[in-house]
Amino acid sequence: MNNSNRQPAASDNLAFRAALARGLVSRRSAMMGAAGLSAAAFLAACGSEGRNPTTPATGGTGATSAAPTAKAAQDLSDTEKIVNWSNWTEYIDVTDDGKSRPTIDAFTKETGIKVNYTEDYLDNDEFYAKVRPLLEGGQDTGRDVWCSTDWLVARLIRQGYVQKLDLANIPNAGNLEDSLKNVEFDPGRVYSLPWQSGFAGIGYNLKATGGKKIESITQLLTDPALKGKVTLLTEMRDTVGLVLLEQGKDPAKFTDADFDAALEMIQQAKDSGQILKFTGNEYTDGLAKGDIAACVAWTGDVVQLQFDDDNIQYALPQKGFTIWSDNFVIPAMAQHKKNAELLINYYYDPKVMAEVAAWVNYIPPVKGARDELVKIDAELGENPLIAPTPDVLSRAHVFRGLTPDEETKYNRAFQSIVTG
Repeated sequence: MNNSNRQPAASDNLAFRAALARGLVSRRSAMMGAAGLSAAAFLAACGSEGRNPTTPATGGTGATSAAPTAKAAQDLSDTEKIVNWSNWTEYIDVTDDGKSRPTIDAFTKETGIKVNYTEDYLDNDEFYAKVRPLLEGGQDTGRDVWCSTDWLVARLIRQGYVQKLDLANIPNAGNLEDSLKNVEFDPGRVYSLPWQSGFAGIGYNLKATGGKKIESITQLLTDPALKGKVTLLTEMRDTVGLVLLEQGKDPAKFTDADFDAALEMIQQAKDSGQILKFTGNEYTDGLAKGDIAACVAWTGDVVQLQFDDDNIQYALPQKGFTIWSDNFVIPAMAQHKKNAELLINYYYDPKVMAEVAAWVNYIPPVKGARDELVKIDAELGENPLIAPTPDVLSRAHVFRGLTPDEETKYNRAFQSIVTG
């Protein structure tokens, strides 16, 4: 593989560390928690939704052998050397001037395949609403691959909207962390392979809090010093999951009554004026400026902000926090399936994945990527938000799998607070 476009080690390039702060990534949903996990076992959490990964989920939340088969188009990969990839904003390495993406350029140089990379994935529900009419109608979405969060992957598999992967085109899939190879929503990784993982916890600005650490959800939602300067995420699983944990409930096992109690705590905070608003990842700008004193935040966002301002801090609550994963999937009727698989294979090279991790600051799912990351920047390679320790992992939890009816009910109840 050609390495000429890779970033040099941080010690060789003072601009490198500042460049790491470029991307502020929108993140989504919770994954699994279990006490005493190793770093590899932690990654098993991403997508397992807290149940035995070999047991099919009930209520339509997981993939089973009865999952519908996605429609396949004639694969034009051998004659059209292109691949169309949709992804979340600022979720890949870029040059200092922001004009090119080194790993994509290296892939094109190596394979001759041009990557049409589009940052049009802003929210799971929004993206699903955009592509569903085409998928439902058996039409090409204009995309060959995209990266969806676990719970949406489960839905896409269930509905027959994503194709099985041809692992003969992805030999580097063998570099997937062993514990991630058999997740509940996709046993054996037939339809998906992880892209990145991360945590949801609390971000805060010491200047805006008067030097006070914000380390619990109760503090976030009730401390008068934060009134009107708190934001929560519009992602129901992250926000409600953190509140459930604060109330001593397990997001993998909660009841309707538990969910209602969590919503009540959020509603009280909103009614009191504690909450400024609910956001996606746009909280990063307000947090950096100090307009937001503290918020529910995603790890990579805060790690990146910290490169510019050490007043930006991150807390993983002692009572627990949520974890999530995003995954490559190939949609029905994709026109360049083989090219998409070759792209996935390329990013499963540990050196390539480490370069991405150095920029986006999330948790890479590829064996050997952390060792390669240390070579790029030892500090990043030892950051527990990127390379989690057993203590950190012991507090990680999943928001349990939902039936379609539960998903509708819970989302409506949560959105009534967000928009009410």
